[in-house]
Amino acid sequence: MDSRISLGRSPVSGPIDLRTDIPHSARMYDYFLGGKDNYNADRAAAEQALAQFPAVRVTARTNRDYMLQVTRFLAEQGVRQFLDIGTGIPTEPNLHQVAQEVAPESRVVYVDNDPIVLTYARALLVSSPQGRTAYVEADASNPADILAAPELLATLDLSQPVAVSLMALLHFVPGDVYEVVRTLMEPLVPGSYLAMSHVTTDFDDGPDDPDGMARLLQVYMDRGIPVTPRTKAEVGRFFDGLELVDPGVEVIHRWRDAGIGHPPGHDKRVSLYGAVGRKV
Repeated sequence: MDSRISLGRSPVSGPIDLRTDIPHSARMYDYFLGGKDNYNADRAAAEQALAQFPAVRVTARTNRDYMLQVTRFLAEQGVRQFLDIGTGIPTEPNLHQVAQEVAPESRVVYVDNDPIVLTYARALLVSSPQGRTAYVEADASNPADILAAPELLATLDLSQPVAVSLMALLHFVPGDVYEVVRTLMEPLVPGSYLAMSHVTTDFDDGPDDPDGMARLLQVYMDRGIPVTPRTKAEVGRFFDGLELVDPGVEVIHRWRDAGIGHPPGHDKRVSLYGAVGRKV
């Protein structure tokens, strides 16, 4: 198999405008994780977010850990194909590294709409010799375009199960996100999976909670980044028609945590629900 990364993007003329003067959620996330692939506008917005919700670094790191945990779980269930939408700036270990540690033949397609992610994908997303990785620059709000991308079709065999990974993404996607998920899952065969994490304000003590997630989300909205939190029931709706993997929709640090104890208030510091569902 070809172990080279396959890169796809919309045709452009002239230099790529990274819009470094405007904060981007992927670059803010990189900053929260301690990365260096961010710019002044991202750092300024991230510092404001930290001032309003100091636990945001915990939120980001817990989400990263959850993604790795879920990927390993899916690979151990026999999944060998992954579609990771909203990839963000690569941070090791990346999804394909975890999947290919379990099964070197695993194939992964990464999707994001930030040109800087494409830049770093070239350098970092290198597959094992037995597997393959590909990158598609596309918008999550256009799932049909993602599924039709030549790079995806050259990498994934849609007659075999695929795990769709939507980590900390859908709350940033405008429009009918339930239709987005339905469109992504509809052509996939039984045995495919949907895995996601999603922000919530369920743990806030009202709209004026000084320690609530809503204060962080307002920073994003004030900087021109729309974000929509959802309740546990609303997150559960994404899995309609799928078989939820135990324990169902849960705060991400409690998902299959084997009874690990967590300090009081930790659910509020994380404020992300996660779940995995299987298409039957």
